[in-house]
Amino acid sequence: MGKRGRDRQRLRAPSSDYRDAHGNTLTLRGSLTPAARREYAQALAGTGGRAAATREDAWQRAVELLFERLVVRWEIADEPITRQRELLARFRAASPEERSWARDVLREHCAEHFPDVQAP
Repeated sequence: MGKRGRDRQRLRAPSSDYRDAHGNTLTLRGSLTPAARREYAQALAGTGGRAAATREDAWQRAVELLFERLVVRWEIADEPITRQRELLARFRAASPEERSWARDVLREHCAEHFPDVQAP
């Protein structure tokens, strides 16, 4: 790699932290690519590569997809989770209260950072 390539620093989108009543923190990235926005819209509509059997299936897939694309860290009881596969597994195993809070955070974050994205 040439000198120019080494000198260039990788740009990172800012992230936002959201805390729940128990002190757990969800960190979301501040960028969402156009391709991810299209994929999310297709999932929400129940079209695209992973067609859903029902409207509820499409909604669940859309929530998970948005969670995958935006969440970079979830700290629960002072234990951080940062690997994408582990984050999604934890979300799927979350209590109804935790899932509801995470969806509320996704809605709030999208409203602030991505007003063109119809949050779940």
